[in-house]
Amino acid sequence: MSQPIAREAVTGGLRELAELALRTANEIGPELERAAEMISGTVDRGGTLFFCGNGGSAADAQHMATEYVVRYMRNRQALAAIALTTDTSLLTAAGNDLGFDMIFSRQVEALCRAGDLLIIHSTSGQSPNVLRAAEAARARGVQVLAFSARDGGLLRALADHSVIVPTQRTDRAQEIHLCIEHMICDLVEGGLS
Repeated sequence: MSQPIAREAVTGGLRELAELALRTANEIGPELERAAEMISGTVDRGGTLFFCGNGGSAADAQHMATEYVVRYMRNRQALAAIALTTDTSLLTAAGNDLGFDMIFSRQVEALCRAGDLLIIHSTSGQSPNVLRAAEAARARGVQVLAFSARDGGLLRALADHSVIVPTQRTDRAQEIHLCIEHMICDLVEGGLS
């Protein structure tokens, strides 16, 4: 691949991402505000943020839980956040004994309490294991915040609030989700006394 072709491919991709970021800001601003309020409200009342997702969304879930526990931009107190995607013994036992559809819901049943927040990353909004997690959270009185794309899938109806990035592309949606969540994390850190 020649350098001009590589440069154009990369710069074209960055322009496409920038256009999606602008469209997202213009089209779903109020949804972003509600998401920030849900997360900051959970932190303010001493609740725990629980994150889950599959594949790249699992990586995003782990990434965001880490930002809250360790820090994002500021040195501050640790905040309660758990990625339900990281315990390989639990995931494989639940997957083997109960079925892969139960790997997150079983943890929600065991760990989540009223006042906590389950944050689900699912670009399709259709994965059975995240749908079951949302159902389990709602049964326990735990709010559900979903980050998705396309039309939000079945998850949209199960979540208390959905942030739906206006794209069909999984990779671009995940990039925007992470950007949004970093900004929310920065707001939460800035509000800590």
